[in-house]
Amino acid sequence: MFKKYHALALLALAATAPGIQAQTYPAKPVKLVVGFAAGGPTDVVARAFADHASRALGQPFVVENKPGANTILAAAAVAAAPNDGYTLLFAATNHTMIPALYASQVKFDAQRSFRPVCSVATSPTVLVVGRSMPIKTLGQYIDKAKKEPGRVTAGSAGSGSSGHFATEIFARAQRIDLNHVPYKGAAPVITDLMGGQIDSSFATLGSVLPQIQSGKLAALAVGAPQRSPLLPGVPTFAEAGGGSYAADAWYGVLAPAGIPAPVAQALERTATEFASSEATVQKLRQLGLDTSATCGAAFATQLGREVTTYSQIAKDLNLQAN
Repeated sequence: MFKKYHALALLALAATAPGIQAQTYPAKPVKLVVGFAAGGPTDVVARAFADHASRALGQPFVVENKPGANTILAAAAVAAAPNDGYTLLFAATNHTMIPALYASQVKFDAQRSFRPVCSVATSPTVLVVGRSMPIKTLGQYIDKAKKEPGRVTAGSAGSGSSGHFATEIFARAQRIDLNHVPYKGAAPVITDLMGGQIDSSFATLGSVLPQIQSGKLAALAVGAPQRSPLLPGVPTFAEAGGGSYAADAWYGVLAPAGIPAPVAQALERTATEFASSEATVQKLRQLGLDTSATCGAAFATQLGREVTTYSQIAKDLNLQAN
């Protein structure tokens, strides 16, 4: 009889375990791993999210910067962590470029090794031109590129960078030939744009916002559904004749695959609240970022679509990181 009641008790406990887990999570501090050094946009958004989550869930969310190998070190550490929700990855768009560039060099799968929780912010791509290209509209830019194939230069932070992929996506959509110029980071791209050494760059808004506002660079179009409140006079690509072009950078939370559903749901609620907070909107807007929460299956679908797109472009261009 005792064994019978003991078995029933265990069954009842198992049935209520998810509910108990959801109520008790987090019961200890949560580590939020960032694959970039402190101070960059991913780190800034991660720390803002960590502060919100700490207050919302009652336990510290501690940011751990683990830069190196184009965020592979951070992703590998989280992929190998226990799937209990206490080690999370705060990632950005380049996470979906890992399969395109490092497929044979990593021991994790950028999709299957993780459960996408939510993206919380985006930074739209903006096409900027420097003093070597005194044009005023996106239409003029496209016309020049068509009349002079391979002559219009477009700088990026490196071969296989998000800016490189953004450049190639636009060139393919418009059937133009742009001369991609890879640099070692975003800063030298901006310097050479202002100095007239290169013509243009498909950059994240946050990385060039000060130069646009000061008039040192001219923005031709913003890759977002609506105009940016920070640049109300700059049209979207759709408004300027660039079709449905979009190559936004996203920032969001990924967890190790197999994380309990109730824990994922708690994190999704927290991320959604963070993205919709007026304080978050105001803080990130000053950095050229927009807030929005894409969670769960929708986020996973987005990541899968990006992996497919970037992998095809990398294959066509024979891109592979060393």
